[in-house]
Amino acid sequence: MKNFTAVIERDADTGLYVGWVPGFPGAHSQGATLDELRSNLQEVIEMLLEEGAPRLESEFVGTQTVEVA
Repeated sequence: MKNFTAVIERDADTGLYVGWVPGFPGAHSQGATLDELRSNLQEVIEMLLEEGAPRLESEFVGTQTVEVA
């Protein structure tokens, strides 16, 4: 079993949750709830893994708060 980190945002126009795995081309989806998004991402990642191990183009490091005047 492999674990992937997904970045999740909520689209202001549609209200949908949008998620993607940084550096994993094609690993993105959306859902009306966080549970639906997780399930959709899991399905997409499983389909992508059928093509072989991913060549991750980047690695998720974290987030930062940036203060501006």
